[in-house]
Amino acid sequence: MKTDKNTVIGIVLLFALFILYFWYNNQQGIKARAEEAEKKRVADSIAVANKPPVDTVKFVQDSLRNDTASKIAAAGSFQSAAVGTEQVQVVENELIKATFTNKGGILKQVELKQYKSRDSSNVVLGGSKKDELGYTINTDNRSISTSNLYFTPSGITKNADGSQTISYAITSTDGRSIKHSFVIKPGNYLVDWNVEMTGADRLLSQSTMNLQWNTEVKQHQRDIVYERGQSNLCYMEEGSYDFQRAGEGVNHDLEKVDWLSYKQQFFNTTIVPKQKFESAKVQMTKQPDSSHILLDAASTLRVKLPAAASTSAAFQLYYGPNDYKILKSYDNGMMNIVDLGSGMFSFVKYINRYIIMPVFNFFASFITNFGWVIALLTLFIRLITSPLTYKSYLSGAKMKVLRPELDELKKKHGSDQQAFAMDQMKLFREAGVSPLGGCLPALLQIPIFFSLYSFFNANLSLRGESFLWAKDLSQYDVIATLPFSIPAYGDHISLFTLTAVITSFLISIYNLSMTPTQDNPVLKYMPYIFPFILLFIFNKLPSALTWYYTVSNIITLGLQFVIQKYIIDHDKILAQIEEKRKAPKKKSKWAERYEQMMEQQKQLQQKGQNKK
Repeated sequence: MKTDKNTVIGIVLLFALFILYFWYNNQQGIKARAEEAEKKRVADSIAVANKPPVDTVKFVQDSLRNDTASKIAAAGSFQSAAVGTEQVQVVENELIKATFTNKGGILKQVELKQYKSRDSSNVVLGGSKKDELGYTINTDNRSISTSNLYFTPSGITKNADGSQTISYAITSTDGRSIKHSFVIKPGNYLVDWNVEMTGADRLLSQSTMNLQWNTEVKQHQRDIVYERGQSNLCYMEEGSYDFQRAGEGVNHDLEKVDWLSYKQQFFNTTIVPKQKFESAKVQMTKQPDSSHILLDAASTLRVKLPAAASTSAAFQLYYGPNDYKILKSYDNGMMNIVDLGSGMFSFVKYINRYIIMPVFNFFASFITNFGWVIALLTLFIRLITSPLTYKSYLSGAKMKVLRPELDELKKKHGSDQQAFAMDQMKLFREAGVSPLGGCLPALLQIPIFFSLYSFFNANLSLRGESFLWAKDLSQYDVIATLPFSIPAYGDHISLFTLTAVITSFLISIYNLSMTPTQDNPVLKYMPYIFPFILLFIFNKLPSALTWYYTVSNIITLGLQFVIQKYIIDHDKILAQIEEKRKAPKKKSKWAERYEQMMEQQKQLQQKGQNKK
């Protein structure tokens, strides 16, 4: 024993020496690198100090002169459009304020009048310095992007149908011309963009327009990490909708694209060609949280045009909300942008589209407070699942009636779990009790939970709506902010999360009192562990979902009390069980196989004990 003790002490000391050795070497390395960096810094400072002074004004003037000369050379016969001053024009309808620029002759940004961003200003889509929408044209043995040319603007024309048109044009010295026309319709987020070209056979290579669309997708929700998790690249490829998660960046090649969209949680920017894009190459890069940019997106979109001297191309630009009804009205599959269910739970989108959404909208048509709409939706869901719930409670009542007999079986068999399991199965069969009867409502909660998770994350009508202490039902509520961040929990306390967790805990305690005592420690303590896990899962979820869960749990507790206290007659159940015992039994094939398996295991166990 002494030798073993000395060995352990020796190993511990040796391990400590190894740690000390590696720590010392690491510190020496850090010190050496710091000294080297300081020497380099001093040398660089001396080199800079010895440099002759630079004429800053002259340097800037030379740079501007060289840049202008380069632009003029690249523009070729369009050199009159190579240099200019940016001018913007604003066109409005009831929903948007669209800003157009003569630089590139394009839509620069769109302000949504009916939606507020995280800083309480109106939501603005586009408009960053990196935003670009243009295409390359051929000049005199050179090429240039239309984004770098200054177009000549026209005035805003009001049309008979209430729409407004604004145009931009450039003309070369050899007669080639390009015209961009935009049509803004009343009460519509969709902007028509028409391109007309004269001399297209000389402007484009192989009659192909290569659009370059760059944009920075800005943060508009409180939690940038959560909003980025709800952001996708969405597209319709060869008539089939698909998407790519934007959280870790995307590098994707597509073919035969009907439309392409950069979607964040509640808004999107989409380009829709009149004829499909032949191909699309898309890159999305995740940006630092401090930048308040969800992602930096760039796409190259290839459009094949008719081979002719004069040709045209037509597009539509959508800058607006992820509103299912609006997007569905365009009849091109854009309503799929609203994520009502995806991945392994994609089937829940049909539950949302045909059950949850119509019921929610019905209640919202006559109730203005969305918190109470969610409460009524919860009542509706519990009503349609009530038959299964009743069967679950009835099964629990039968189990409670059988508890004394189960306790006797445990005493009889002691630690022989196989014998106990066989007699327990026999008892359940005689009494007509299904041990899985109480699992159906729990299983049913899985698709319902994921359905509502998708629905509340995508429900635009909840955005900015307050209820009780929650300021925005589309985001988590905050009753206190912590001075630190807890891993997997966050830096805030959500009261609706606490109410959901506490009511779940009460349900677990009640269910424990209704079921036989478990010897398995995992099964015994699982009802306590599950609510604790929910505390971490729910804390960053929308308060609409945690409020739903709270209401659902309160209803469950009420139903359990009423059904067990006033509806289910335990004496009657006991009498029914006695009658079933007297009736002839026919074993199911599953029960027979289970008993055979348990008997075989028991025999093997006895053989092992005999050998010992």
